[in-house]
Amino acid sequence: MPELPEVEALAAFLRERTVGRTVTQIGVGDIAALKTFRPPPDALVGGTVVDAGRHGKWLDLLVATSTGEPLHLVWHLSRAGWVRWSEKLATTPVRPGRSPLALRVRLDDGSGFDLTEQGTRRRLAVHVVEDPADVPQIASLGVEPLSPEFTRERFGALLAARNQQVKGLLRDQGTIAGIGNAYSDEILHAARTSPFALTGKLSDEQADVIYAAVREVLAQAVAEASGKPAAELKDAKRRGMRVHGRTGEACPGWDGVPCGDTVHEVSFADSSLQYCPTCQTGGKPLADRRLSRLLR
Repeated sequence: MPELPEVEALAAFLRERTVGRTVTQIGVGDIAALKTFRPPPDALVGGTVVDAGRHGKWLDLLVATSTGEPLHLVWHLSRAGWVRWSEKLATTPVRPGRSPLALRVRLDDGSGFDLTEQGTRRRLAVHVVEDPADVPQIASLGVEPLSPEFTRERFGALLAARNQQVKGLLRDQGTIAGIGNAYSDEILHAARTSPFALTGKLSDEQADVIYAAVREVLAQAVAEASGKPAAELKDAKRRGMRVHGRTGEACPGWDGVPCGDTVHEVSFADSSLQYCPTCQTGGKPLADRRLSRLLR
């Protein structure tokens, strides 16, 4: 799933290519992806793109419509969605069916983009709204971790709000917006902290380290993703991971010096996390609950 750094890069990519262009066609390929019906998607046709931005993991295309009213095309790519840009978009009409195509946006110079989703579990969500806050998931987003509002004091208050596993807190979009499974693994590795550590038991020094890791890991990932075309962002994200998705590989060390251990994994029903025992858990592997059940 694209997270804050990739979504930020996608917003910049779209901003560079769409601002000032007129929307000439909107094609819906998967009606299930469309979560709002008033205003209809066709209300964007004839409008001029004003900006492209981001709210957590949500992308936002701001369009000044032909009537002068601004509308927002906002979407969440979920786990299997993506933005596919084309300088010369296909001219064939979009027809609902079983293809990965969920939505097509054509611009007046022939360019545009498709929103696609692979697989059978359809979770990509598209909204056309007058205000992004009309989307409940956007209205309930927590603090942006690279914003000035995300202070050490604010982070401390979030840690103290309730006692929970620190990885869960980092992934909670209502607490901190934009961090998912991958970057929470990377942050906790950089912070030398177990993903199962309880927020209520973290010392001030541990909280300092995690806070710094959030800012540093995300800022570095944003910088590395910046300027890359949409087609390259997924591979760039994978290459930049130290532990996430690298089960069984040598750990590069939280500080860039290999620690001599390998990356371990804990599996869940529909996801997994990766960590290094030497760097994060005092050398003790965490119990893999799913594997334990299989071995009973």
